[in-house]
Amino acid sequence: LFADSWAVTGRLRRLVSILILGRKTRVQFSAPIHMRELVDQNKGHELTLRMSQRLLRTHFRNLKSAVIGPDVSHRRTLVKGLLDEPLVKQAIIEEAERENITQEKARERALSYGNEIASDYTYSVIRFMEVVLSWFWNKIYDGIKVSHIEGVQEIAPGHEVIYVPCHRSHIDYLLLSYLLFRNGLTPPHIAAGINLNMPVVGSLLRRGGAFFMRRTFKGSPLYTAVFTEYLHTLFTKGFPVEYFVEGGRSRTGRMLQPKTGMLAITLRSFLRNSRMPIVFIPVYIGYERVLEGRTYLGELRGATKKKESIFDIFKVIGALKQRFGQVSVNFGEPIRLAEFLDSEQPDWREQELAPQFRPDWLSETTHRLGERVAQHLNEAAAVNPMNLVAITLLSTQKLALDDQAMERVLDLYLTLLRAVPYSPHTTLPEGNGRSLIEHVKGMDLLAEQKDALGKILYLNEQNAVLMTYYRNNVLHIFALPSLLASFFQSSSRMSREQILRYTHALYPYLQSELFIRWPLSELDEVVDQWLAAFVEQGLLRFRNDAYVRPEPSSREFVLLTLLSRAIAQTLQRFYMAIALLLNSGPNTLNPEELEDLCTVMAQRLSILHGLNAPEFFDKSLFRHFIQTLLDMRVLRKDSAGKLSYHPMLGELAEGAAKRVLPAEIRLSIRQVALHSNEEEQNVGDESGAA
Repeated sequence: LFADSWAVTGRLRRLVSILILGRKTRVQFSAPIHMRELVDQNKGHELTLRMSQRLLRTHFRNLKSAVIGPDVSHRRTLVKGLLDEPLVKQAIIEEAERENITQEKARERALSYGNEIASDYTYSVIRFMEVVLSWFWNKIYDGIKVSHIEGVQEIAPGHEVIYVPCHRSHIDYLLLSYLLFRNGLTPPHIAAGINLNMPVVGSLLRRGGAFFMRRTFKGSPLYTAVFTEYLHTLFTKGFPVEYFVEGGRSRTGRMLQPKTGMLAITLRSFLRNSRMPIVFIPVYIGYERVLEGRTYLGELRGATKKKESIFDIFKVIGALKQRFGQVSVNFGEPIRLAEFLDSEQPDWREQELAPQFRPDWLSETTHRLGERVAQHLNEAAAVNPMNLVAITLLSTQKLALDDQAMERVLDLYLTLLRAVPYSPHTTLPEGNGRSLIEHVKGMDLLAEQKDALGKILYLNEQNAVLMTYYRNNVLHIFALPSLLASFFQSSSRMSREQILRYTHALYPYLQSELFIRWPLSELDEVVDQWLAAFVEQGLLRFRNDAYVRPEPSSREFVLLTLLSRAIAQTLQRFYMAIALLLNSGPNTLNPEELEDLCTVMAQRLSILHGLNAPEFFDKSLFRHFIQTLLDMRVLRKDSAGKLSYHPMLGELAEGAAKRVLPAEIRLSIRQVALHSNEEEQNVGDESGAA
């Protein structure tokens, strides 16, 4: 107490600290301790007294550790200590033999790696940054809305806390540390890319808790050993840590496929020493307007990705003239690593672990852990006005909508999301459709044109591309209701059994790409909830054991159609890959060739149909869909790496696709697929003739 470190302080210093920093005093009330429970154990006065003292000492030690962090050794001592750990010592010996240098030289190299990596956590810098960042947030944004942090405050004492935020902006690094500090929790040690270790800036970040890592560890086993041991030290001593499972910032606004490197290191560390329980805290950070939005806009349009630099932020700040709205930070459901391992590998505690703690199941288990983290991040999504306006206007053919119609759509979406909550950790904006429209108009992203019939709201070309980013933030929330609405674009009535059959056929691919939370075992119940909500809002009617859509001329059918278009581009991408495979025939294309053909085909279709969404032909999305087909054994590779397919692929194309894609879209995709295959064959024939 009365100190920002674990050093013993005198009464005079405590008094001075209170006088100088009195406004920074934090008083925290914990859950009561019932002395009756101790007395009722009938262990005598002296023993009961000692038990209560020990209980209080443990409680305050854990609480102090959660607030100011564990006792920090001097950085120099910590780094030198890494070199005496068995795994690092062995790596030094192997480095000397491999590079034909002395062990002393290899040890110096390991020491330089440690100094390059390790943070230099300084409490005075944290306090300085609190002042600077308080000004920054109030200057740039209209406040920060924090949800569900109480759960973190409860779980932090006695646990090794690993914060795993989504990564949307460079300021994510600063935002989370700032919020934790302001809420009485230790700012974490943050994994940062080595590109941020620049003069002045790098030193400031390092003193604020950043430790630096290279983009790749390949070809440097000694660096790998030092980095792994450094993280193991942080974990076992109870330092809170933060890293981004997505690796880099998401330029598209959707959750990126997890990079499992840091998760694997964490898992191996826990297998070595599981005395300190590890808990992952997903943190969703949602911006109404991301600072780097214009930079992302160029990359979405095909510009070469620039090397990341912290100066990107300063360039943006220098030109700040527009509003950036509010930032939402939602803390998601914690993932206790021991419980996760119990469900994945029930006997993990008794297993003989392979050398360097790499059991055979490590890779697959780490992959599933990454998926779990991504799902929990999406569960904690903060839906904001920008997201809802984006998903509405991007579902129209001309990126425009009548003002009153827009209000009705937004009111409908708010009603549906409240009727069928995506997750207890998901948050929705306050107000109604009208207030959402006015809010977004105030941020200069929504244009308005008046005529004799009223007002038309629309997006210009530049903002339309940018708004795909904000739509993608919440696409996982709208995916299932949009899929259900899609069924009724080609069918006027469907039974529950038909709806469930086609939903089960398509849902696994949507779930894999968008990290949707519901397992297949819960899908039927969730579908029923959405269908009931549709009926309640007049989007469907239930007659004679079947769901019936409204009349095509009705307002309700227009609303149903707009909702169906939210997921349309994703379903079209799926159909492209399937059409190309079926037209090519089995054992003709390998995954890379199919991926390239899909990308070219998507680019051509985007021109033919005027799609202003560059992510429509994002190669990584096709790659993931192909891998999902392989994982589900719909596709297989032959000995030459060529793809063959299960009859289920044809059923998927001719059955489910007919239900969700209009006939003209399917025809256009098949025509382009046929043309693409003919060109591919012509190229092959010319190569053979040559």
